[in-house]
Amino acid sequence: MARYLDAITHPADVRKLSKRQLRELAQEIRDTIIQTVAKQGGHLGPNLGVVELSIALHYVFDSPKDKIIWDVGHQSYPHKLLTGRYPRFHTLRQWKGISGYPNIDESPHDAFGTSHASTSVSAALGMAVARDLKGESYHVIAVIGDGAISGGMSFEALNHAGHLQSNLIVVLNDNEMSISPPVGALSTYLSTLVTHPNYAKVRNKVNATIRKLPAIGIAASEKLAELEDTMRSMSKEGMYFKALGFKYFGPVNGHDLGGLIKAFRNISHIKGPILLHVATKKGKGYPMAEQDKERWHGVSPFDVNGGSDLKKSGTISYSSAFANALVKLAKKDKRIIAITAAMPKGTGLDIFAKELPGRFFDVAIAEQHGVTFAAGLARMGMKPVCAIYSTFLQRAYDQIIHDVCSQNLDVTFCIDRAGLVGEDGKLQHGAYDIAFLSCIPNMVLMAPKDEKELGHLLKTAIGHKGPAAIRYPRGSGLGVKIEEPRKIHLGKGEITRRGNDVTLLSLGTCFKEAMEAAELLKKEGISAEVINARFAKPFDETLILKSVKKTKKLVTIEEGVLRGGFGEAMESFLLEKNIQVKVARIGLPDSFIDHGTPKELKQLVGLTAENIANAAKSL
Repeated sequence: MARYLDAITHPADVRKLSKRQLRELAQEIRDTIIQTVAKQGGHLGPNLGVVELSIALHYVFDSPKDKIIWDVGHQSYPHKLLTGRYPRFHTLRQWKGISGYPNIDESPHDAFGTSHASTSVSAALGMAVARDLKGESYHVIAVIGDGAISGGMSFEALNHAGHLQSNLIVVLNDNEMSISPPVGALSTYLSTLVTHPNYAKVRNKVNATIRKLPAIGIAASEKLAELEDTMRSMSKEGMYFKALGFKYFGPVNGHDLGGLIKAFRNISHIKGPILLHVATKKGKGYPMAEQDKERWHGVSPFDVNGGSDLKKSGTISYSSAFANALVKLAKKDKRIIAITAAMPKGTGLDIFAKELPGRFFDVAIAEQHGVTFAAGLARMGMKPVCAIYSTFLQRAYDQIIHDVCSQNLDVTFCIDRAGLVGEDGKLQHGAYDIAFLSCIPNMVLMAPKDEKELGHLLKTAIGHKGPAAIRYPRGSGLGVKIEEPRKIHLGKGEITRRGNDVTLLSLGTCFKEAMEAAELLKKEGISAEVINARFAKPFDETLILKSVKKTKKLVTIEEGVLRGGFGEAMESFLLEKNIQVKVARIGLPDSFIDHGTPKELKQLVGLTAENIANAAKSL
């Protein structure tokens, strides 16, 4: 049977469909997303919640002339299906396939690349101002969720947009806020009334007549405008956005296609910054996703009927190993506080929250605040532990330097998703933390070889008097037996295999590949010494010097960028010591790495036992 999606090669094709056909298209989109994400993994709940919203946007606005920016991009799958990418949608998040986020290199309909939260309004305002300066005419629409709009950058952008008064539409996709029926119904009615083109014509005529009245005309006109603003802003949300300089409309039902189309048509004629508040249901159309929003936000491949995880491993994840160790340590030390930025489940800290709720803080999408909040706690003698993904910790770089390290405060950073994260793509890889943290004075930087050592390094970091960071990867550990956390001497590495011909110096979980490379080299008569560095800063100078003086050859292995990374620090160290050895560095290149499976990406950059062995042989 023919599907509407088969005929959509451009958003203009959406406008050829009747309202009944649009509703059938919405169901096709939901089915396609569920079936694809069940096979590939990805963001399910956010995308199911914006199907009607996406259709309405493309029905009313003319992409790519009109610019639609999706904040974060967790909810961009329907947009991709409506912009000619349905034939390739089965390649979602696969190597050389469709990205899980908006990507300007993938389609002209992806107006701006996104992956981190709270950036859309800033980007949209920049585009709107560029349009105005160039004397062009088109709509700019930012679609932002209720989580992302809580980020500080969103507030800064809204404040600036309200000041500039450029034509800009912000769609607030609200899938959490509870709106009582009376307020919602009244507000929707008033929004429909004051945005209708006929109303605008009548208002302008009446306003012109009133302004001509002797003595009171101008004052009466201003009062009429104030009354209209009051009608439109009766809810607390409306008052907030009005204070920022926006015309507020809504909330409207985000699953009512007809109502959405009408709302978009009406506001498209209004000048200045506009905010349309749209109420949606995250996971709409898949009952399990509707009931458990956090579990079904981003998922691994799953069984559509039962919902079970098809890739579930019997091995504990690094996130869980960290959280379990932290709970053990916190039960013995009341100073330990756990902090995360909108990622309690992702970081494993939901475990801590259940065990010790009074000492757990989720600061929402506010990494900068989270880090300085931790600094304040540390200044008063507490032991805060900030668990933040590597890619998101970048957002708080100034706070790490200025508020934590410059004051040498006892804050522990637990950096989840360090290294290659796989299918989530180039802006989610934790590629830069070794480079950007190791250059900061007072910072200690560690990386465990496995999930057991993670617990030991966590105790070491918390016990250290000053800032410390531990980086560890996404996914399952090696399956080693977990031990009670114990302190490791600061900066102390370990030799895990003796050898005489070449030194393989591994930082973090590349240790597994280093050991496998040593076995490959042994088969060719090459004796490799393997060192688990454990510390990127301070590193074990004595141990490393002793090994390389013996072997005269060094291969450094790290799952981070080579430029400014651990291997580069080793070369600099050896040069300072006037030690002449042959060096090969293996790590991430000076380029953005696209999405693909972790195995494919490690092959791509050479983080494999075979490539390590070849590098050693080349020396």
